[in-house]
Amino acid sequence: MIEIRNVSFGYSEDAPVLKGVSAQFLPGRVTGVIGPNGSGKTTLFRLIAGLETPDAGEITLDGEPVRALSPKALARRLAVVPQSARTDFDFTVRDIVMMGRHAHIGRFQRPSARDIAAAEQAMRETGVSAFAEKFVTGLSGGEWQRVLIARALCQEAGTLLLDEPVSNLDLQYQLSTLRQMRALAREKNACVVCVLHTLNLAAHYCDDILLLWRGEVYKSGAPADVITPATLREVYGVEAVACPLPGGQTEVVPVY
Repeated sequence: MIEIRNVSFGYSEDAPVLKGVSAQFLPGRVTGVIGPNGSGKTTLFRLIAGLETPDAGEITLDGEPVRALSPKALARRLAVVPQSARTDFDFTVRDIVMMGRHAHIGRFQRPSARDIAAAEQAMRETGVSAFAEKFVTGLSGGEWQRVLIARALCQEAGTLLLDEPVSNLDLQYQLSTLRQMRALAREKNACVVCVLHTLNLAAHYCDDILLLWRGEVYKSGAPADVITPATLREVYGVEAVACPLPGGQTEVVPVY
């Protein structure tokens, strides 16, 4: 479980990015973090990942402050898929995915059969096995994104944090990735947190939604309670209508 308690943060003293943010992300559920550009989504991602330290407040992972965990201890519990992390080095896809096992392998140890099996499974699940020996410098943006997701799955952490994981993917892989995240939550009781821009994908695949606006929590709860025509009008400045779908779901469609 991730708990955020009254967290504030700014990159300079006179420009706060997050102001008094509090939230809980629970195991067994997929939480979507949404909001307009500049609302603080990626900054919150960086704080949870331990890449930045709050100016005020606390973030805990399974009851322990993130700032108190060593990088290796944090990596055993939290797998992170950043928005952009290209490398100029000639690693193969397999090399990058195997990096997800670093938290489980001692400094002078070689990967075990268990480590290799975890990497193979992660590559199969993300559809990158076919180019496992290809250098990552030659991958498309979408292929690279799937490799980063495979690396995170290979890590086998109980919490998965993803920043816009489907932004560069074709529709087929957008849907399969989000189905995969939902299956992880359901079948392995993982805590999955996704920063998402596409509101209808968030509505369909997330159990809970946290909506940030101007650095604060505007609303949180079930997708149907957060992603509404009134919310889109107030936060995004867009007129929309709610359209019922088969299965009892609702899609919010902008009025063009």
